[in-house]
Amino acid sequence: MELHDVWFVLIAVLWTGYFFLEGFDFGVGILTRLLARNRLEKRVLINTIGPVWDGNEVWLLTAGGATFAAFPEWYATLFSGFYLPLLLILVCLIVRGVAFEYRAKRPEENWQRNWETAIFWTSLIPAFLWGVAFANIVRGVKIDADFEYVGGVLDLLNPYALLGGLVTLTLFTFHGTVFTALKTVGEIRERARALALKAGLATAVVALLFLLWTQVDSGDGKSLVALAVAVASLVAALLANQAGREGWSFALSGVTIVAAVAMLFLSLFPDVMPSSLDENWSLTVTNASSSPYTLKIMTWCAAIATPIVLLYQGWTYWVFRKRIGTQHIAVEATH
Repeated sequence: MELHDVWFVLIAVLWTGYFFLEGFDFGVGILTRLLARNRLEKRVLINTIGPVWDGNEVWLLTAGGATFAAFPEWYATLFSGFYLPLLLILVCLIVRGVAFEYRAKRPEENWQRNWETAIFWTSLIPAFLWGVAFANIVRGVKIDADFEYVGGVLDLLNPYALLGGLVTLTLFTFHGTVFTALKTVGEIRERARALALKAGLATAVVALLFLLWTQVDSGDGKSLVALAVAVASLVAALLANQAGREGWSFALSGVTIVAAVAMLFLSLFPDVMPSSLDENWSLTVTNASSSPYTLKIMTWCAAIATPIVLLYQGWTYWVFRKRIGTQHIAVEATH
């Protein structure tokens, strides 16, 4: 296997890790409007992801940086062609981080309510737009002979991409719901389990349609296996949730995300960004990659740094592993 193939796999792993981790905290942010009945319950939800949300975003920075270094042509075409949706995602992530930090800085109810509203929308919008972006990458976009995107923003809003956006939105919401059931106690836990069933069924409908469309359009035997794993794990996650096994349900919803993202990358390879105008103008792991020397240096750096980051992030989750409920929130923290 060539180094550019290795880095394609590594970038796929980074994006998978990002969607697995950021997926549930996007979901929890959405649940602040769908599940929480009062300010106290919103605080419980925010506290479930408070220690980890910023660490989850490190995966996005690493995935973007690795793409820039390993496949500069891919990065350039992607970020120039998808400039507006990616800018909107970036703005949402910035506002979302500020909202988490600023919400409790002042006691006024309007102040805190406005930041809570910001958390909801800046969780929902990226959850939808990431699906739109990756669906377009897999489907192919208008790339010319100079490897430049020549389409417009409306070209990105095609039925396949919009369906992809609905898949990530519903899947992340389901993932966040089972995470909430895993991390909370009392009434909010029971309502999270009930909502997880509804969110999971909605996810199953749109995800099955999207994955089958992908398989028919650009899949092969390997992607079909990934599709089967995604469907089976989603069904198993729903069954585990109904049985009250929140840990298993969360793990299996994570497997669903991993398998679905793996299917997209398997359908994409060896392209990294297909051209819908002419397949000879597609960006591939070969014509979009950096020099072998650059990839070699990157590989050594990744081999040294990655285990350290994984150990630290794993330790963070272990430290904050306990469940919380409304009884653990100080009354003054909700005002």
